[in-house]
Amino acid sequence: MEALLSRVKNTREVLRKQVIDTVLNEFDEQCMALNDEKRKMKYAKMMESPFRFFRGSAYLFYYDMTKIPFSFHTNIDKPTWIQGDLHMENFGAFQNEEGEIVYDVNDFDEGYIGSYLYDLLRMSVSIALSCETQGLSTIEQQKRIKNYLAAYYQQLKRFKKEKDDPFHLTFTEQNTNGPVKKVLKKLGKRQRDHLLKDITYINEEGKRVFSWSDEIEPVSFEESTMLKRLTENYFHSIDNENKKNFSFYTIKDIARKHGTGTASIGLDRYYILIEGEKDANGVDDLVLEVKEVRAPIPAYFLPYRKQFWEKFNHQGKRVVATQKAMHHLEDPYLGYLTIDGREFYVRERSPYKKKVKITSLLTAEDFDATVKIMGKITAKIHARADVDTEKELFSYESEEEILKAIGEDFELFCNQIIFVSIAYKEQVNHDYHLFCSWVSDKWNG
Repeated sequence: MEALLSRVKNTREVLRKQVIDTVLNEFDEQCMALNDEKRKMKYAKMMESPFRFFRGSAYLFYYDMTKIPFSFHTNIDKPTWIQGDLHMENFGAFQNEEGEIVYDVNDFDEGYIGSYLYDLLRMSVSIALSCETQGLSTIEQQKRIKNYLAAYYQQLKRFKKEKDDPFHLTFTEQNTNGPVKKVLKKLGKRQRDHLLKDITYINEEGKRVFSWSDEIEPVSFEESTMLKRLTENYFHSIDNENKKNFSFYTIKDIARKHGTGTASIGLDRYYILIEGEKDANGVDDLVLEVKEVRAPIPAYFLPYRKQFWEKFNHQGKRVVATQKAMHHLEDPYLGYLTIDGREFYVRERSPYKKKVKITSLLTAEDFDATVKIMGKITAKIHARADVDTEKELFSYESEEEILKAIGEDFELFCNQIIFVSIAYKEQVNHDYHLFCSWVSDKWNG
């Protein structure tokens, strides 16, 4: 009997490891076209913790989750513009175009049209993993997920009753609390040249250039020449109302950026120092981030949307459009370009960029204050990115369709999401150990 049980357990693990092998090879090797060196770099990051593994394997999440039937999807012809990779570390602070420091979603690489549930599920799993990292019990994890979902639900109802306007709602030091408010308050004292002081210096010729480090490295002459030549392409992709004089975008230095994110490891990312214009404090230079992007992961698993693909056939354009749809006052430097057949988007590397670190959430109360704000923001991005911003894609208000799908029994809805999220958190923990073993066998053997 003992040998039989051992075989049963071993077979189950072998089959799951085969799934991990198939899915990771298909996406990282075939879809993302990462070579062995880049895959090793990405997997080393993913091996740091179950949460890092979860961040870097969104395709496995969608592979699993889209097989589960849920009772609360909106009608298939009434999808939501989703963020696509929602987790606790894809929220953060930055400065908007009016100089206001706000807290919001800050990653749009996987933006797509599909069921709102996948954003809620991915976020709920990340809450459970984050709570577990900080030593909170399963019951405490369930409570934090419920508080996130309740904040989301209540904010949608406020939009429907027109008590708040998703088109203009922002989250600032004035209407937040807890760890988020502390981050925003601290950033309010930061000088705009903080980033420049951190990653650049004035050289012997009196010119500002990048400071080289493990994360910021020089580019080749060929890369530099190509990027400078493409400045005009980027310029034409910027919204007319945001365009400055062409000399504003004069390139002063270029660097390759490493060490950010998990899912995007292996894709090219550059920092470009441009001329800018002097502000009241005499700061003129600013840093643009140029990031390679591929087709969104949800698109491989969710229903095909012909109109969406036709409108956003350039993946950089899709990411930029997602950010514009979800933010009230977007980054005025948003644009996109193609480099050597690969698609990129461009945005400012905000000097006010900062996250609420999971390690700083020391109590259940810290988690609650944070996830409630995240719940409201999730409701905002779903409600805002619809007919209010994209009439060609939507003819309805997303908040109304989502509330209709949730129905009157919020507790039933909540219980299903919590049950699946906690169960999948356990799957992630199990998969993490299988993944580490798979990496050791396949890549380090």
